[in-house]
Amino acid sequence: MPAAAPRRGARWQGAVEPLLTLAFGAAFAGVALGAGGGLQLQPVTVVEMILEIVCGVLCAAALLIGHGARRPWGGVTLALLAAFAILTGLSIIWAIEPSAAWIEGNRTITAVGVLASGIALVRMVPDRWRSLIGGVLVASLIVSGYALLTKIFPSWLASAETYGRLREPFEYWNAVGLMAALGLPPAIWLGARRDGHAGLAALAYPATGVLILTILMAYSRGALLAAGVGIGLWLIVAPLRLRSATVLLPSIFLGGIAAWWTFGQEGLSKDQIPLAIRSNAGTELGVLVGALVVVLLLVGFLASWLRDRRAWSQNTRRTWGVILIVGLALVPVALAAGLATTDRGLGGSISHGWRSLTDPNANTPSNDPSRLTAIGSVRARYWRDAISVFKARPGVGVGAGGYQLARLRFRKDDLDVLHAHGYLVQTAANLGLVGLALTLALLAAWLAATVRTTGPWRGPGARGEDPERLGMLTLGMIVVVFGVHSLVDWTWFIPGTVVPPLLCAGWVAGRGPYREAFSARPARSAARIVAAVAVLAIAGLAAWSTAQPQAAVDRADQALFALAEGNVAQARTLAIQAGDIDPLSVDPLFALSEVESAARQPAAAKAALERAVQQQPATPETWIRLAQFELLGGDAAAARDTVRPALYLDPRSAPAQAIFLEATRQLSAAQKTKAKAKVKKKAKQP
Repeated sequence: MPAAAPRRGARWQGAVEPLLTLAFGAAFAGVALGAGGGLQLQPVTVVEMILEIVCGVLCAAALLIGHGARRPWGGVTLALLAAFAILTGLSIIWAIEPSAAWIEGNRTITAVGVLASGIALVRMVPDRWRSLIGGVLVASLIVSGYALLTKIFPSWLASAETYGRLREPFEYWNAVGLMAALGLPPAIWLGARRDGHAGLAALAYPATGVLILTILMAYSRGALLAAGVGIGLWLIVAPLRLRSATVLLPSIFLGGIAAWWTFGQEGLSKDQIPLAIRSNAGTELGVLVGALVVVLLLVGFLASWLRDRRAWSQNTRRTWGVILIVGLALVPVALAAGLATTDRGLGGSISHGWRSLTDPNANTPSNDPSRLTAIGSVRARYWRDAISVFKARPGVGVGAGGYQLARLRFRKDDLDVLHAHGYLVQTAANLGLVGLALTLALLAAWLAATVRTTGPWRGPGARGEDPERLGMLTLGMIVVVFGVHSLVDWTWFIPGTVVPPLLCAGWVAGRGPYREAFSARPARSAARIVAAVAVLAIAGLAAWSTAQPQAAVDRADQALFALAEGNVAQARTLAIQAGDIDPLSVDPLFALSEVESAARQPAAAKAALERAVQQQPATPETWIRLAQFELLGGDAAAARDTVRPALYLDPRSAPAQAIFLEATRQLSAAQKTKAKAKVKKKAKQP
């Protein structure tokens, strides 16, 4: 009987890793499914509040029970991200839309908490890095699987879908592609590592194939670019090139064939297709995905069996590894040779491609599979406008979240966009040179921490195939994939695609050199207890701050509902309360103006709109609302004068143009009437 306890303990210890893996995967998938595409304030608020509380608990626990380290690894990276969050919050002072800056500040504080949680987790469970890698893979497969299921069972999951591209659960195809790309480094690691079970290694093959299929069916060029950079860097720095290639080649080949088949099916690849056709095509896709999984699983078992049956010598592995790297290096050479044979030639093809990429007036690719090979993009317009905003206010920018409004003054199209589709250009527009400097410093600090964690790469003490070093490289590649994609899109704004790489970044930065063992857990002290309590208090304050903008929106909606029910007094009270909750937003003032208008208090209604103009003078909507009120009140001259700033801030605003033209028409008609009256009066005189 005494010997049974250790065996039960061993079994329990063996079950911790898969359970923790599933916990990470469920948490990441929950964030992705719960927050969606990040554009709806209410679900994002709920997710951010949960994250802030959980992160606070994890950081407090790390202070109390975490392992010690020779140095506070990750501290510089965390401090720089915290400094960026402080800058984001301070930008409320000069932001052209302070309410948006507040929301952005809350989002950035959440990011600080997630990064800090990665550092905290490595202090508490330093040997559970495999679970974090597996959790990212599980979440990536859950999201990718759900996206594919919307095509397989459209009548159940996406009956109202109008697009051929995969875009659920984010309602944005590039976010789906990025989520799949984040799972590729973990999948390759799972199939290539030497210390894993052969059965788990075999699962990496169908997982990689499904992720490749998801990226291609999302038509996401940014995800392909990010995945290519991440995989290429992995093959360069990780000494498992042949084993990685064994996973990649059949998975890419068969996943690509499956995608090629879907591209030829109207029910899977074209927009505005009837549900009946999509359902029939979805059934065929389900069979295809099932066959893909089964075939790649068999390939995985066969590859694992052959690999374990005969081990290659070190020299042979090195030789084939060099051949693989040379083959990768020859890919651009082959591409250049192919371009040289075209009608434009190599130089002309490169010039044409560069113009297509950077010319704001270039033709944008159609929303079908052909866009995967196209270069042109509407992003050139967003980047041009972001650069114009930056040049106008280069120091500290227009404030966090201000790009959307500031762009209106410079745009040459009628597109309404929230983001510049590029982290660096949007940061330059919103936070100027100071924001860019902090961003580059943060990047440098994290890269230095990653090199420190995974080194030494050569010389005494280097252990290239150490399991933990390979794990840290995998976590680093997840962050690289996310970073590359953030350069060309706005998926850094979506919680589901941000939380996994941020947690991985914190783990890598907080680990320190992989050869360095953590010390025993230090005894609790008064200082640690006070610090833990302070962390919990900060987390609670952050959650409260995050809740306020949505609380104000809810109260303003309640005011309008009460007004619709005829309860004017209650509506007025609720609108005032909404303004007290979020004094930076003009929406409560708009609601209050409606209430006062319904109460037949035009002076109070106009005063509310004037306060909105004073609060956000750089917002065209505030001037438009006031001008519209004046026009409806019969003061065409005041309306025309009021709408002029809106036309300056957004020259292409259709509502502002309509108000200006109507006010001008009314003034002209009044002048004609007055002139006719004068003529009649003179005619009556003797």
